[in-house]
Amino acid sequence: MEKVAVLGAGSWGTALAIVLADNGHHVSLWGRREEQVLEINEEHRNERYLPGIELPETIHATVKVEECLKDAETLVLVTPTKAMRDVLGQLKPILSRPVTIVHASKGIEPGTYKRISEIIEEEIPADLLKAVVVLSGPSHAEEVSLRQPTTVTVSSENNDAAENVQDLFINQNFRVYTNPDVVGVELGGALKNIIALGAGLSDGLGYGDNAKAALITRGLAEIARLGTHMGANPLTFSGLTGIGDLIVTCTSVHSRNWRAGNMLGKGMALDEVLANMGMVVEGVRTTQAAYELSKREQVEMPITAVLYDVLFNNKGAKQAVDDLMQRTRTHEVEDVSSLKG
Repeated sequence: MEKVAVLGAGSWGTALAIVLADNGHHVSLWGRREEQVLEINEEHRNERYLPGIELPETIHATVKVEECLKDAETLVLVTPTKAMRDVLGQLKPILSRPVTIVHASKGIEPGTYKRISEIIEEEIPADLLKAVVVLSGPSHAEEVSLRQPTTVTVSSENNDAAENVQDLFINQNFRVYTNPDVVGVELGGALKNIIALGAGLSDGLGYGDNAKAALITRGLAEIARLGTHMGANPLTFSGLTGIGDLIVTCTSVHSRNWRAGNMLGKGMALDEVLANMGMVVEGVRTTQAAYELSKREQVEMPITAVLYDVLFNNKGAKQAVDDLMQRTRTHEVEDVSSLKG
């Protein structure tokens, strides 16, 4: 058993803290709000993010980063992409010895187009970093906190570190695989949020299963197109962090991105949607980053492009779907054959 620091006391961070506590580890959970920390420590609940869930008493929450990190050999980062550099900046002066950093966030940084593992390696000095490990896959926090069966993947350039993290988390309810394709695992987890926005938008417009199936399938094609262009293994996108994560995020009311897209489809403005959500919708920033990246790399991503126009250019949701349906005719299989090279 070891001390594990979980940074980010939202729904997903708290759910992962539950898994670690169930496995007998000493878990310190960092949150920004004093009232939330008191609720976790005294009532063993985090009602804003996981209503009705009783937390293990062995989870200790704190607002002090240095207290959270004390004696921890493994740090689990579960903060929004936009806050990642700020949080890493707080860690850097506190770290006194090398640690393994596991990140369980899904996004791409606009402007730099960096994956989160790249941001970590950029912000944390190499002599303080044993390894960076990605944890991703189809995993709603609400279901994980209820100990419902869930399967995820961990990925790292350091295979021993990936297997150590696999051992930290795996139990009878939370199965963990390893995958050496860091690029594919991170891009699959990030880009599926864009397609989930589209699926929610389609449902919000009142379209049926045919339309959603098309969005998911063609969405996977453009995820794989950009991913393989950036160096990923195409087989990764047929696994848990590709089609698995895509299915769960595009079809569930637990999905923030689906819910946000659904509200957009019903006519709400983006600012109103984000205010209504009250939590970070990673797909919005990722749409911007992926759209700009696809233009720079000259990779065709039609679903991403029309969603970018809906989010940032005030394009109507119905017009966006109509534009997708009226695209120039093409062959379906050429997307598959192009990945073989």
